[in-house]
Amino acid sequence: MQERIPQERIVIASHNAGKVREIAELLEPFGLEVIRADSLGLPEPEETGLTFAANAELKALAAAIGAKLPALADDSGLVVPALGGAPGIYSARWAGPDKDFGLAMERVRQELVDKEDHSAYFACALALGWPDGTCEVFEGRVQGRLVFPPRGERGFGYDPIFLPDGESETFGEMDPARKHAMSHRARAFEQLTHRLERV
Repeated sequence: MQERIPQERIVIASHNAGKVREIAELLEPFGLEVIRADSLGLPEPEETGLTFAANAELKALAAAIGAKLPALADDSGLVVPALGGAPGIYSARWAGPDKDFGLAMERVRQELVDKEDHSAYFACALALGWPDGTCEVFEGRVQGRLVFPPRGERGFGYDPIFLPDGESETFGEMDPARKHAMSHRARAFEQLTHRLERV
């Protein structure tokens, strides 16, 4: 296992500009130079894992080994127990090739029509991969329930139908700073932060 991040550089193993920006902001306190995987010509590997952690690790290691630099990858999604855990690792795929989350949210609504349990949680796995092929995974989740119709124009993905426990606003209505302070990604990042503070 690597003990420090060499050259103060880290690759974000994502081609999603919004996700790269959000992760870069969270890494800012560490003074790291953040590099996008696509800027290095690194392809996105096929996500063949059966869990968020497996997919995050797969992406982080592909980028770390390809770039010969440490790399950070995120895999996250919405888990609905009444739907057997779906959409889960397929959360983005439910939005189709055009990434239409309006359609994805409607599919969730339709599949829950005859279900009483509308509980759900967002899960996030962050993987920190190293060029030597080792990897650490940090996981976070936030519990809540689903509400329909969708509420709010903020956030992205399933945020407009997700109401965190103890809150009156969906992630789609919530001020971004408030959402980021309690989100599944923030909780995984908190663990990653402790790791980086040790190096």
